[in-house]
Amino acid sequence: MLKNITVELVNAFTAKGQGGNPAGVVLNAAQLSDEQKLTIAQTVGYSETAFVCEDDIADYAVSFFTTAGEVDFCGHATLATFSIMFQKGLLKSGIYTQHTKAGILPVVIESNGRVVMEQQLPQKLARFSYQEIASYLGIESNVLGSTELPIEVISTGLPDLIIPVSSGYLDILVPDHEKIAQFCKAHDIIGFHVFELCDSNSPVTASCRNFAPLFGIPEESATGSASGALACYLHEHLALDGEYSFEQGRAMNCSSLITVSIEAQRSLVNSVKVGGFAKSKGWMTVPI
Repeated sequence: MLKNITVELVNAFTAKGQGGNPAGVVLNAAQLSDEQKLTIAQTVGYSETAFVCEDDIADYAVSFFTTAGEVDFCGHATLATFSIMFQKGLLKSGIYTQHTKAGILPVVIESNGRVVMEQQLPQKLARFSYQEIASYLGIESNVLGSTELPIEVISTGLPDLIIPVSSGYLDILVPDHEKIAQFCKAHDIIGFHVFELCDSNSPVTASCRNFAPLFGIPEESATGSASGALACYLHEHLALDGEYSFEQGRAMNCSSLITVSIEAQRSLVNSVKVGGFAKSKGWMTVPI
């Protein structure tokens, strides 16, 4: 006998209530198998769907599925999860913990509904040359090299390749999704997180695009995990202050706003917090 599963639909990292990155959220998911979770994620069709259960160690256990399989962590789906529980009156403002495959991570719900999630401390895993990467994005290597910034794999929960481009090139990239997927599989990377710095009088630190075709995501309009990694990267290489704002999704006509706070002592990062707002866009039922 089929059972109908309710999936909350939430736009995460909205900018003034608009845009954002949609995520599915299934509450009370303890009875679902991994196979059923994948089926639900594929039916919803968003880049990630979160599944919430009670937990003996943390306040909640949360698992994350793309349309292709499970991932250890997802920033925007975490934001969607705790925001929708707050909006439905299931949680009050306060400090909570979530048990994920990336570890037990604190999440703060502020009184205005803003959700701030703590990520793992940064790990720098690899570095690649401009010549190796340029062709994957349909640009010349000098577009990358002129930034005088490195191309590095950094993880604050998930490993992403952080790629700088010169101003004016972000929106005209031509990503080769098949080759990017092959590269990410070969190097155990989630995706390419490409950014261009904004000028000093802009309220936004950088504009970004994220490509994760290996996990069925040609492009994503807000990526919380990669935003934490990017903030750590900028802290190291440009010695910017500890507060960052990132715009993402502009090329998809779905702009999102992601804030990151970095705390460090003597250049050593000891705290990474990613925050934003989310807005419910309704619900759907999936028979399983």
